[in-house]
Amino acid sequence: MQEALPNGLLMTWYGDDFTGSAAVMEALTFAGLPSVLFFDTPTPAQLARFPGMRGLGIASTARSHSPAWMAANMPAPLAFLAALNAPFLHYKICSTLDSAAHAGNIGTAIDLALQACPSKGIPVLTAAPRMRRYQAFGHLFAGSPQGVFRLDRHPVMAQHPVTPMAESDVLRHLATQTPLPSALLDLEALADPQTAQTALDSALQTARLLSIDTMTAETDAAAGRLIWQNRDNLRLLIGSQGIEYALIEHWQREGLVPAASPTPSAGEVAQIIAVSGSVSPTTAAQIEWSAANGFGLVRLNAATLLSNPKAAEAEAAQAALALIAQGQSPLILTAAGPTDPAVTAFRTTLAQSEIPPEAANQRIGESLGRVLDATLRASKIRRAVISGGDTSGHGVRQLGLFALSALAPTIPGAALFMAHGDGVHDGLQLALKGGQMGSADYFGWIRAGGGAR
Repeated sequence: MQEALPNGLLMTWYGDDFTGSAAVMEALTFAGLPSVLFFDTPTPAQLARFPGMRGLGIASTARSHSPAWMAANMPAPLAFLAALNAPFLHYKICSTLDSAAHAGNIGTAIDLALQACPSKGIPVLTAAPRMRRYQAFGHLFAGSPQGVFRLDRHPVMAQHPVTPMAESDVLRHLATQTPLPSALLDLEALADPQTAQTALDSALQTARLLSIDTMTAETDAAAGRLIWQNRDNLRLLIGSQGIEYALIEHWQREGLVPAASPTPSAGEVAQIIAVSGSVSPTTAAQIEWSAANGFGLVRLNAATLLSNPKAAEAEAAQAALALIAQGQSPLILTAAGPTDPAVTAFRTTLAQSEIPPEAANQRIGESLGRVLDATLRASKIRRAVISGGDTSGHGVRQLGLFALSALAPTIPGAALFMAHGDGVHDGLQLALKGGQMGSADYFGWIRAGGGAR
């Protein structure tokens, strides 16, 4: 008799940022496995709005916080998710491994997750080939407009302002955050099912963390098969949405999940509102494209936000509404890229203050969220974008929402969502985009409703 997927939840996850958390929900939903992402531990009434879900996650801003913050804020939602008794609890990390001992410490997260969900082995699957994230013999590579680079030589990640990557070997990087013993399941080990199983059985004799290579759809399927067939011993998963992609690849090849039909566009609208706290070169190119294609740029002075946020927010919202009245889509930004003088001005002001960088980044995200809230309330626009991983997490909390469900795809990891809440923004169409994600015309793609192209 052919194996069948169990009924009920197949995956629960806790994400270390909002955009990545949403990417897991997107991957499952567009594969025909409806899922929902909550912003906090849901109430019974909130849960009741989403019957029949196959995946359920909770988003956080853990990536930008200290181990002390994680220890204070993560146990309760992790315990809630583990109690749902899905086959897996996934701690979702960035596909470029954003983490350090002082911020987004993955070792701390593993310790906390193990308390909620004991697991003999802990697969670490960070790569996602369909997103141009690759792992070969333990080393992580990431794509960029300039090509594919080893993580410690990546033009963006090697220069990350908070967690610069000086190591591409995933287990060496994690060794700075956890003493748990580890092993690598490399491309050769994944060559066939028996070899992979033998390698896993051997690794579990001495290791807890199991770094898994993947480069192609075939190795995705091999990794997914290994995790699924050993799910009783591998309940806790660490990785990007590559985990879901690998499992889905295996399930589809085995006929456990039918190939899903492409999800259509949500339809074009005349105007959207976008806010951006990202200083990534990728976002800079998107801002440049937008300025030439029907978007009006509004500056929100990040340095001023540290001392007088209300005045800066009110000025930005007023400017955005003026652009809307002129028929444009406002794009409210703190900087137009890493070389923008606004970045230097902000860093200078921050250095002269007593504000920790973590708190300053939170203030920026919250201010952008409040400007977006005010602009949406004063206009009839019902579609918006928040650009920047940390910005998304802090900004979306200003909108009175409690959950997202997937609406229409763009590139993997940056879809258009339907927002759910108890206030005026219930039903808002909202996209969350990491700073490094998306094509140059991404904001225009969202204005057009997303969808395959």
